[in-house]
Amino acid sequence: MNAHYHATSLALAAVIAFAGIPAAMAEIAPPIEELVALALERSPSLDALEARLAAAREMVAPAGALPNPMAETVLQNIGVDDFTLGDEDMSMLSVEVRQDLLWPGKRAAARDSAAAQSEVEAARLELARRTLATEVRVLYAGVYSADRERQALDAASELLDLLAETVAARYAAGGAEQEAVVKAQLQGSRVAERLDDLHAERSRFVAGLNRLLDQPGGTALGEVVDLPPLTFPDGSWEELVAANSPAVAVAARAVDEAARRLEVARLDLKPNLSAGAGLGYRGGLDPAVMLRFGVEIPFARNEKQKPAIRAAEQELAMAEAELRDAVATARAEAARLASERERADRQVLRYREAIVPQTSAAVDAARASYLAGRGDFSTVIEDFELWLEARVELARRESDRFAAWAQLEALVGPAPLGEGGAE
Repeated sequence: MNAHYHATSLALAAVIAFAGIPAAMAEIAPPIEELVALALERSPSLDALEARLAAAREMVAPAGALPNPMAETVLQNIGVDDFTLGDEDMSMLSVEVRQDLLWPGKRAAARDSAAAQSEVEAARLELARRTLATEVRVLYAGVYSADRERQALDAASELLDLLAETVAARYAAGGAEQEAVVKAQLQGSRVAERLDDLHAERSRFVAGLNRLLDQPGGTALGEVVDLPPLTFPDGSWEELVAANSPAVAVAARAVDEAARRLEVARLDLKPNLSAGAGLGYRGGLDPAVMLRFGVEIPFARNEKQKPAIRAAEQELAMAEAELRDAVATARAEAARLASERERADRQVLRYREAIVPQTSAAVDAARASYLAGRGDFSTVIEDFELWLEARVELARRESDRFAAWAQLEALVGPAPLGEGGAE
């Protein structure tokens, strides 16, 4: 019996010692930035935004173009009883070309307004790109946490199997109560339950990644062995996000667009012009040459142009308020992420240097006491649960820290893998 206990003790110690080492798998997940690149390349939503941006840019030149000229043919006949062309001086068949002209500055203002709209679309595309990259990174971190938890649960299953063998041997020899056997079996069932739930949770994370990668939802993803090293920016994050946040950039471009639309509305008070020229055929008489010049009379400015100006002013005020709100939101988000990062740093360090080693020591001591016939099996189970939770929680803390970095990267970091369609 002593030899059995000694062998079991060595096996338990080996499981505890190597529980933190990733198990070899047939397939390893691609690096996170490779998945980000694939998502940016394949995303249908980004394709739609890029098409919208291209369409907006195509409309800049037409916005400032002149109206199409008008060609007219007019038959002017003096009298209603006879055809007098060539007999009467005022009878003629004329061909005339007329061009509507915009007040100076209107065409440039219209082009500027359309260009401002394209800048809004470019900013929205950049925001969508960063949001997509963040979603991929956060889901990847979730898969990492699930894989590390599965690894801990696999090690826990091995540990419980060895404990169950020891308890069964002691019970058969009359050195243990049946309660210990039942507790070991119950704990094994709970670990199996957690593994099933964990498999479903990981499948949900992978399905989310597959959606972002525009591939079948059941496409497998290898084990996420580790997360890349993180670099956080120096200085005040609140000031960085106010200057670099893509959401703030969208709001700022919207303010510029609203200002351009207001300028267009104000210029609409100015009258449009028209010019024309024509040639009249008068039969055997000399041809007639006609020149025209017209000025639009904006009689309905109080019902048409002035309300449009007031509406544009309100839209500008709204855009400015939304910009202030975007800045405030970005600063609050930066403050939240700073707090999350600091907490995650402290907790990861605490788990790595204190809690995980301490739980390993506790379960090892409880296991040794029980094998020596001095300890209670309930203490072994309690320490085992602490040992398991410490490793699971460490993986979650690492995942949380990476998620905080990913969200901060979307606020202040460089554009993911280039500007794409937002150039």
